[in-house]
Amino acid sequence: MSEPAATPAPSAGTVEAVVRAQLAKALGGRRGMVEAAVPTLLFTVVWLTTKQLPWALGVSVGAAVAMLVVRLVQRSSVQFCVNALVGIGIGWLFVHLAARGGGDADDQALAYFLPGLLYNTAYAVGMVLSCVVRWPLVGFMVGSVTGDPTAWHADRQVVRLCTTLTWLLAVPCVLRVVVQGPIWLGAHGGALEASTAVAALGVLKIVLGWPLQLLTLGGMLWVLGRDRTPVQPGPASA
Repeated sequence: MSEPAATPAPSAGTVEAVVRAQLAKALGGRRGMVEAAVPTLLFTVVWLTTKQLPWALGVSVGAAVAMLVVRLVQRSSVQFCVNALVGIGIGWLFVHLAARGGGDADDQALAYFLPGLLYNTAYAVGMVLSCVVRWPLVGFMVGSVTGDPTAWHADRQVVRLCTTLTWLLAVPCVLRVVVQGPIWLGAHGGALEASTAVAALGVLKIVLGWPLQLLTLGGMLWVLGRDRTPVQPGPASA
């Protein structure tokens, strides 16, 4: 898969084109999606079949490292492989903390999914608040291209567009928290069997990951296809 093209110069683009280019770069195409999903899928399958956390973590790390090596050999972007490794590392840290706190294997397996819930909660809160205060986070994508991180805020049309896009980006994070949160809390509190919760969380992490992100992207592309808002270069690029 070829690497995303460089972002066009601000003077030759529109806000819609800028955001489309930034989204394509952030998502990484089909290959980036696979690299993000495979380690979680392997962790869930190995843990459910063996109940051995070291094996589950080892297999997921091994898969991420293998994909990283392929990227290095091909001299292509390693961003998504590194992201996967960082995610596994943070998950392992939470597993380790659960073990130190006296948690059994079930508690430790549940701990692996806690960072994702916290991450999505933080993102959901941040994006919703940015829309409420009328400084939508997507606007800073535009600012990163124009050379002035805040000049876009003076244009009401751009603010309105970026607010709509930020709300759309927030939807997957909110859904993940609303759907996965009760499962994690139920298992952690003993109301739900841990193995059932881990299986559900593993499946939901994938289903509510890139598939949901693609649906969101489709909605954003529909919004971006309706208008042509000129990019106004900031002082740094004038």
